[in-house]
Amino acid sequence: MLSGSCCCQKIQFRLKEQPSMMGTCHCSRCRKVGASIMVFVKKESLEITEGKDFIGTYYPEEGYKYKRDFCIKCGTSLGEITSEENSFPIPANTIDGEIELENSFHEFISDKPKWLKICDEAKQFSGHPC
Repeated sequence: MLSGSCCCQKIQFRLKEQPSMMGTCHCSRCRKVGASIMVFVKKESLEITEGKDFIGTYYPEEGYKYKRDFCIKCGTSLGEITSEENSFPIPANTIDGEIELENSFHEFISDKPKWLKICDEAKQFSGHPC
């Protein structure tokens, strides 16, 4: 079982199993909220054990699809931790232990800043891979 948390530890969660995949998003929105490297977790695997009342949600403006959850105390990005989907992304940096995955893909590389160099062999996509 893996544990995870926000920076101030107000929000804590557990994962009953390892995430299924890791990927990097280079879109400006993910970069701005500090959630570029994400892992995909199954809803049934995730249990929020502390701090549900500290989870805030940013709902996107028109033209964007995904909401963003965050800790209202410390600001840690939590990805889509309150999603109702069967599988959803959360930032890899919220996992407190080791993740048994390597990066599988880079998406929105067309939005990637020139100063950022991709240094792995993961697949690259100009937008969403789906």
